[in-house]
Amino acid sequence: MKLFSNTIQSIEKAITFSTAKQKVTSNNIANLDTPNYKAQEVRFNQALGNEMQKLQALKTNNQHINFGSSSSNYRIMSRNSTRYQQNGNNVDIDQEMTDLAKNQIQYNALIDRLSSKFNSLKTVIKGGN
Repeated sequence: MKLFSNTIQSIEKAITFSTAKQKVTSNNIANLDTPNYKAQEVRFNQALGNEMQKLQALKTNNQHINFGSSSSNYRIMSRNSTRYQQNGNNVDIDQEMTDLAKNQIQYNALIDRLSSKFNSLKTVIKGGN
């Protein structure tokens, strides 16, 4: 029996993705002046995750990990095709700051939604009081 709906699990995955984006963007900003540093980005692997869910593997033991389940649906990739500075660094500070602001807004919205879900559960548990 599931205690929580899939919504909470989906929000949790989105928060994990947003956290990874925050770390990668912060790392890019921290390495703004590092020679030959290549900016990184987080790519969401939604299509891959959906296809993996369709695959079925034979489990011979209950302790085996489910084949279709993946702990992360994103990849961290380096951007090697661009060059912005003379030292080989390709961090665009304006783009990174924009990404940081957008990610912060998304993260806050996800946290608000998760908080709302838990407040609804708390209301149900208390009996509406």
